[in-house]
Amino acid sequence: MKISKLHHIAIICADYEASKKFYTEVLGFTVVNEVYRKERQSFKLDLSLNGQYLIELFSFPNPPARPTTPEATGLRHIAFGVDDIAASVAFLQSHNITVEPIRIDEYTQKQFTFFRDPDLLPIELYEL
Repeated sequence: MKISKLHHIAIICADYEASKKFYTEVLGFTVVNEVYRKERQSFKLDLSLNGQYLIELFSFPNPPARPTTPEATGLRHIAFGVDDIAASVAFLQSHNITVEPIRIDEYTQKQFTFFRDPDLLPIELYEL
């Protein structure tokens, strides 16, 4: 088997409208497709960034909470590359999003930090 690329990341959210607003209005994703699946009482929102399909955002009635701390088994976080981490942090903070202090990757000497989406999913910003 030869994998060509990452196709998408699927995220189940607790508050669909809050998560939709966060990923589109704050992080700048574009809505590719949005459907309501009546039989599942579920929205499915396909999101792209810079023309690349990346995230499927799902809503389901009463999804279980995601354990976040201490480290839980499963997806640890998603990471986005940015050109200017200080400007990105300032932008997030201007939207009242708490951002961890910027750290330095001990192996690459690049700057990175973390913040959380509305469901506390950890998201990393990594300076390119």
